[in-house]
Amino acid sequence: MYKYLLSFIVLLFVSSCTRHLHFPTAGTPITQISIKRVDKMPFHPRPYKYRDWKQTAVSFDKYVFDFEQKGKFLPLIWMDGQKRNFPDTTFGIYTAIGDVRMGAAVNNGENHEALGALGAVLGATMAGIDKSKQDGRNYVRMLRNYFNKDNGWNVIQNFTNKGAHIGGGYGNDFWYEVHNNVLFFSLADKYPKEKDFDNILRNVAEQFYKSDSVMGNSYSYSYFDFKEMKGHVNHIPTQEDVAGGYAFIMYAAWQKFGDEKYLRAAKNALNVLYNQKENRFYEAMMPIAAHIAARMNAEHGTNYNLSRFLDWTFDGDAVGREGWGVLVDNWRGYDVSGLAGSTVHNGGYGFLMNTFDLMLPLSAMVRYDQRYSNTVGKWALNATNAARFCYPYEMPDSLQAIPQHKAVTKDVIAYEGVIKESIYPEFKGISPFAQGDGPLWYPGMPKETMFSVYGSGHVGFFGGIVENTNIPEILKINCNVADFFAIQKSYNTYLYFNPHDEIKNVNIDLGASAFNLYDLNNKKIISKNVKGKTTFAVDAQSSVMMVLVPAHLNFTLKEGKLYAGDVIVDFRYGK
Repeated sequence: MYKYLLSFIVLLFVSSCTRHLHFPTAGTPITQISIKRVDKMPFHPRPYKYRDWKQTAVSFDKYVFDFEQKGKFLPLIWMDGQKRNFPDTTFGIYTAIGDVRMGAAVNNGENHEALGALGAVLGATMAGIDKSKQDGRNYVRMLRNYFNKDNGWNVIQNFTNKGAHIGGGYGNDFWYEVHNNVLFFSLADKYPKEKDFDNILRNVAEQFYKSDSVMGNSYSYSYFDFKEMKGHVNHIPTQEDVAGGYAFIMYAAWQKFGDEKYLRAAKNALNVLYNQKENRFYEAMMPIAAHIAARMNAEHGTNYNLSRFLDWTFDGDAVGREGWGVLVDNWRGYDVSGLAGSTVHNGGYGFLMNTFDLMLPLSAMVRYDQRYSNTVGKWALNATNAARFCYPYEMPDSLQAIPQHKAVTKDVIAYEGVIKESIYPEFKGISPFAQGDGPLWYPGMPKETMFSVYGSGHVGFFGGIVENTNIPEILKINCNVADFFAIQKSYNTYLYFNPHDEIKNVNIDLGASAFNLYDLNNKKIISKNVKGKTTFAVDAQSSVMMVLVPAHLNFTLKEGKLYAGDVIVDFRYGK
């Protein structure tokens, strides 16, 4: 009798918490939250031109992964048969065009960076290319060789072994270790059936869990030795913001393997960074914390103020690395707002790779907290426009370092960044200026090393997320593609930001399937049972966060969340 009574009580409780709706009634529209620095960015960046980032990503992949390219500094890829860490041949990509430290004939072909290879393979994948089956090669599997087990670290590192370390981080610079593991986890999510990846992910998760346990409430280290399990401080500033990358890896590991200790470690890492008394942004990791904090709030009921991580990302008042943030400026008629990098170096230095990388967490974050959709949409408009200034065919010859050599880029390899005033004396007084640091890295570097292969390889982060629409300056931003290791299935969600001072009607093509179009910002269905070509309105200087809900599904309201079928549509419907 007790068992049946208990079952009835549970059923009654569940029923009281769940409301079944054919269509949800319109809720209270979301109150938007802005990123202070984005407020200062223009609604209409100039000169404006939409660059087809997906086509750029596809063309980059076709050029760089072509072993048959002929000419000076070509091909840009080679095979490495030294079989470090695994009994497999892997591949190397030049960090910069003409990098004399690299290539098949240098150090048995071992000098190549994971940051370039992982970024290129993940970016191409996001742009729709299957890198596990390309021209008879599995480039995804080849990335295993960066899992450094021969040295006892058992994490992804920037090179396959210490003897290949020619620059960049390897066992001495925290963000290189963490960021490469973030990229590897992200890639593994796209290739869940890749052989041996689960074992690597588990090993990495264990190493990060152990190191988080060792560091406890302080991530104040320049690097962490994963073999001896000890943090160290060297000439490089301490990098507390790597805790954001830790939170990503631990949260992904919890979703992948279900071990609660990984969730505890993710929360600890996030708390360590959240409780910093000053901006400790060093490189790439801070915005990842905002994404994971948004997920934690939505999925676990935490109450992180995302603005703390976002302001630290954008403000440019970092103390660990002076001035690191996002540019807000106009240099002689060129709006460079949105570029990520140094806000102070020679007046400002925006880097292409950092700008590409910023799109990943921000595009996914707004699916869990749409209050930031206007500000993320405005940043994306500025960033996608300013990023093209790094490409030599997008800038006048007079505003770039080596226009006479740009043919080798084929308009898919860019300069490392854009700076207000060049670091090279011969270009003093020219602004803005597209350049790279390659010639300064090592004696004998040709000028062409200003063209950054590894930074340009992350172009798929834009190409897989951003599309153009029928309205100039209104972008379609995919909020699902970079939401790696999502805890459950989600319906396609897109952000459309309208920078204009009047309502604009955007055209979309839904194909043969019927959908109900739900707007997360206004908490209402804006079109019912539509298919094929249709139009929707976006208010002036506002955004629509559109979820494509299959039309046959009914809606349910449960614990403040709006479901369609068994999938959460709106985490904030009841707030």
